Amino acid sequence: MTTVPSEFTPHTRSSAVTRPWEPIYARACENSFQLGLIISEAHCNGRGFLHGGVIAALADNAMGLTLNHARGGNLTGIVTTALSLDYFGTGRVGQWFQIVPRLVSTGRSSGIADALISADGNPIARANATFRILS
Repeated sequence: MTTVPSEFTPHTRSSAVTRPWEPIYARACENSFQLGLIISEAHCNGRGFLHGGVIAALADNAMGLTLNHARGGNLTGIVTTALSLDYFGTGRVGQWFQIVPRLVSTGRSSGIADALISADGNPIARANATFRILS
């Protein structure tokens, strides 16, 4: 069984959407806020692959948190206005799933981020998102 990398700690920001997928782990780096988890059956589709909806929701979350992190961590309103993903691999039960976002651009009222998503270090998807900053 895969173990959680030592630099990740339990993610403290829970929501009704992500609660069933916990435990989720986080790592705040200088330029990104990364999320990860050990894939379980609760994260998988009927074929036993990590579900694309789980990937999309957590990638959106990680990219928004990265924008907030880059802006000092005190934004109270960020909404996703565009989200796209390209899937090109699969994740399986027991693998370490990780999202590594990157802030592409930020302005006074908007931000753009992308992310590379992997399972056991192998890229399985990439994501792009645009956010509107409300406050």
